[in-house]
Amino acid sequence: MMTSKGCNFELASIATCNHDFFPLHSGGPLKPGKSRVLYGVTEEFPVVAVVGLGEQNQSSDPIEERDETKEAVRTAVAAGYRSLGELGLRSIQVDPCEDGEAAAEGAHLAAFKYQDLKSKKKESPVITCFKKDDQGWIRGTTLAEGQNIARRLMEIPANILTPTNFAQEAVNCLEGLGVEVMPRTYEWAKARSMNAFLSVSRGSGEPPVFLELMYRGKGLVDEKPLAIVGKGVTFDTGGISLKPPGNMDKMRADMGGAACTIGSIFIAAALRLPINIRGFIPLCENMPGSIATKPGDVVVASNGKSIQIDNTDAEGRLILADALHYASQHKPRAIVNMATLTGAMAVSLGSGATGVFSNSETLWKAMHKAGTISGDRVWKMPLWKHYSSQVTDFGLADVHNLGKHSKDAGSCLAAAFLKEFVTCDHWMHMDIAGVMENKDEVAYLGKGMSGRPTRTVATLVELIASGQTGL
Repeated sequence: MMTSKGCNFELASIATCNHDFFPLHSGGPLKPGKSRVLYGVTEEFPVVAVVGLGEQNQSSDPIEERDETKEAVRTAVAAGYRSLGELGLRSIQVDPCEDGEAAAEGAHLAAFKYQDLKSKKKESPVITCFKKDDQGWIRGTTLAEGQNIARRLMEIPANILTPTNFAQEAVNCLEGLGVEVMPRTYEWAKARSMNAFLSVSRGSGEPPVFLELMYRGKGLVDEKPLAIVGKGVTFDTGGISLKPPGNMDKMRADMGGAACTIGSIFIAAALRLPINIRGFIPLCENMPGSIATKPGDVVVASNGKSIQIDNTDAEGRLILADALHYASQHKPRAIVNMATLTGAMAVSLGSGATGVFSNSETLWKAMHKAGTISGDRVWKMPLWKHYSSQVTDFGLADVHNLGKHSKDAGSCLAAAFLKEFVTCDHWMHMDIAGVMENKDEVAYLGKGMSGRPTRTVATLVELIASGQTGL
């Protein structure tokens, strides 16, 4: 074990090839999150990455609003993995550094690569923990796996991941863990007057699917479920209100809320958490077909409220309107919805945090605590009557999908719109548009679709299941 100021850890790898010996030298102190690869240290571990963790006994910073010790471990282990990952090693063993959960998250999140469509795939080394049967490591591996499931789904091209195929992916991911996966058809949605949802799908040749999921904690037959709702637009052109072509390919990830719903329920089921969860995912494409919804059209949602649609690119709130009403009918203990809903949220917070809106202080405090633990933070935005009046006191219908002053506070107006379709006392809308993609902001994720905030929602689920939230 190599040590320096504070606490360092080693990532030891078992190589498949011989390496020349390089003499050890200090090269100066390691900065936090930086790595140095040493060769010929021992016969058992001919290649070792030593990475700086920084100061010991870091605590949660009230300004940063996250557990800095956990975040340092995630970042450091990820740096160590990357420094070894391209060396053609068969396996890498990781020192848990007194937090196996964070170490496993850092290693497995850094190891993710989307290679499904490559004819020649790079084989990744097997990642294990020095300490056998480390329960934190096992749990962290599961948390990372759930987020990586969401990342993979978000990366799959839209011609492959259609609404129908997304439903099959949910079957593949969840049924083996005992989660009931129920894909509902167009006719099912039509019979329930989900006209807002179906209006978005009109221009596409791909049939819509309303995906319903049920995880039952052991022995909890009659307990009220937690509802998780995810926006599932598998490709968003904007419809008749067509988006500009630049970066439109990234709209394959406009089902990020749906992907994170799958990932978070996967974690709950894999950890066998004692809680009931119902998932609701409206899946469709938003395309400019010959019978697509037109600006100015009015539809009546499943709760009986009429909606004027003046911009077909504000479609996520339409499909969520029916999904939230349907979720509310199941009398859940709380509802959390995730959606890549507004570009305005990306402008407001960038990739720093998920913007959240809630009618419940209890749910907000629980989610804030979850984000502090996971390192994937949330920031509370206003859900005031000031915004509600702008979407309800305007236009031809009960609710307007843009609002009176649509160029201002777009994420707040979208949240106010969703509120009109919720009857649950504990509801939270998570606008994940700003965290959809990672460039270099989160060191242990790498470039590509992020799968955020899967681990935060899974942590919330565990806090609720353990009775720590009052929900």
